Amino acid sequence: MNLTAGPRLSDRQRLNWLRLIRTPNVGPASFRDLVNRFGSAETAIEMLPELMISGGARRIARIPSMAEAKAEMEEARRHGARFVCIGEPDYPPLLRRMDNPPPLLAMKGTGDVFALPAVAIVGARNASLAGIKMARMLAAELGRDGHCVVSGLARGIDTAAHQGSFATGTVGVLASGLDRPYPPENIGLIDEITANGGAIVSEMPFGWEPRAQDFPRRNRIVAGMTLGLVVVEAAKRSGSLISARLAGEMGRLVFAVPGSPLDPRAAGANGLLKDGAILVTEAGDISAALAPLTGMPLPLPPAFQEPPDFSTTAPPGDDDRYLVLEALGPVPVGIDDIIRHTGLHPAQVFMILLELDLAGRLERHSGGAVSLVLLDT
Repeated sequence: MNLTAGPRLSDRQRLNWLRLIRTPNVGPASFRDLVNRFGSAETAIEMLPELMISGGARRIARIPSMAEAKAEMEEARRHGARFVCIGEPDYPPLLRRMDNPPPLLAMKGTGDVFALPAVAIVGARNASLAGIKMARMLAAELGRDGHCVVSGLARGIDTAAHQGSFATGTVGVLASGLDRPYPPENIGLIDEITANGGAIVSEMPFGWEPRAQDFPRRNRIVAGMTLGLVVVEAAKRSGSLISARLAGEMGRLVFAVPGSPLDPRAAGANGLLKDGAILVTEAGDISAALAPLTGMPLPLPPAFQEPPDFSTTAPPGDDDRYLVLEALGPVPVGIDDIIRHTGLHPAQVFMILLELDLAGRLERHSGGAVSLVLLDT
């Protein structure tokens, strides 16, 4: 399947996509590899137990049933939401251009807002009044300049960014299921966003309560949906700096609003400026920097394709798996390096890595690097 906007999936295809992505150890990268290898999510689901065993799984992960997928679909409908798959017309176009985008998103609201060039505004939850005022002003002016504003629906700067861009289009990204918004006091904010032509999205299941590790995943989507990311007030160690790092790794522009050196809430943003972020004192600074990008298509990552031809390549054997395991360790390495080191056919290496991923023994890193998760003995 190509990543450019195409036809919508059938109901059965959508249910199988949901089943596959909800299976433990199946993330965006392994989802793509499975569909590329087997041609459909339905066939990939049939092969999962065998692949997990080959990867050394101690137990076979439970695959959600068709009935469970239908139940989650129905839960989405009860909350006025739907599931959008990558490649469909209302999937966020910038998001599908990042490495390993979520194959499926729960969405509430309209997808029309994704047609606008998007900018993220993030920052401190315990923001100062000046920071909140700045975020709201930037969001309002960026909206008037024709941008969609994206943020994470957190307290403080995120809330101000959404409030400033109600009239022009804003997107909120949750680390929870759409029916368990966090923080709960922003339920009214969510309703206001969707009522004004914006959208709320999440890759997490319905009923999911957010954990600490879910917020970096949310931040990755915030960064991936945008051309640039603006930090307004952030401490030295904060989720906003994670968002800025992720945005930089994706090739997005990173902006920061300077603050007083005496305010610890400004230390992170000031640090970004020292590291080369674009200084922002008004929305025009952002619009001017993004102007060359708004009409320029970003390069697409590898698409969902027809399954590769494995007919001329023998399936990997135990000796091949040993070679790949020996080449892996806790330090990330490139897949091309593994292929060169082992001398195996690329298709064999990719299949072994997929098996390890499904067995919960592989960690994927930015730039396509991988490392081995060392199991407790």
